[in-house]
Amino acid sequence: MSRSEKITFTGSTGDVLAGIVDVPEGDIRGWGLYSHGLTLGKDSPAASRICKGLADQGVGMLRFDNLGLGGSEGEWSAGSFSVKVADTIRAAGFMQEQGRAVSLIVGHSFGGAAVLAAARDLPEVKAVVTVGAPYEPKHVEHMFDAEIDSILRDGSAVVDLGGRPMEIRRHFVEDVERADLRDCIRTLHRPLMVMHSPTDNTVGIDNASEIFRTARHPRSFISLEGSEHLLTGKGQAARVARIIGAWADPYLATSDPA
Repeated sequence: MSRSEKITFTGSTGDVLAGIVDVPEGDIRGWGLYSHGLTLGKDSPAASRICKGLADQGVGMLRFDNLGLGGSEGEWSAGSFSVKVADTIRAAGFMQEQGRAVSLIVGHSFGGAAVLAAARDLPEVKAVVTVGAPYEPKHVEHMFDAEIDSILRDGSAVVDLGGRPMEIRRHFVEDVERADLRDCIRTLHRPLMVMHSPTDNTVGIDNASEIFRTARHPRSFISLEGSEHLLTGKGQAARVARIIGAWADPYLATSDPA
């Protein structure tokens, strides 16, 4: 079993971000950090179940709401891929200040792209996991491609993202179009596990192929057969947590530094 601690830390924009640390009740094998999908938040099924599942295996996990989501301050529309990456780095810094240095980072969907970019600035991290991640951050544009011209022309537009009306600003589009993960992946110099469902209709399996092909060894690929992108089906996120917990074992701290 595990317990949950509510925490806050200051993000890269100066806004206070809200998070939860899922703390193992027994022996602590190490600490990790989770980055959620585009608008999913720390309490989404995938975030909650994966982090609690890892905590039940002795891996303490921080999950936090990105700018303007859930309990975090600020406006979501003021964020960007670069802000998400910077806040991921800030979150790892917060954990280090708490004596809980992060050795594992896990990113789901858009968060998977973020952890690939953030890893180069996190030398303490020993292993990286992506789940249903895009190879290029600009892949997210397929969710609002009909509005891109008006966003660039008018400065912003309200679009439907997973049933939620969200404002997308010009700087968000320009930022994801500039982002290039190829060098980040090629020079990761850390073990990488790429997890993806072959039937993912949101981020196609070809993205996993490109990430895996670009990465250097040690690298692993796990096919999440039968899962959908959001991992909301029965047992899907719990299965991901079990696999990560087993794979990451050689890269975790052996005792609780706190």
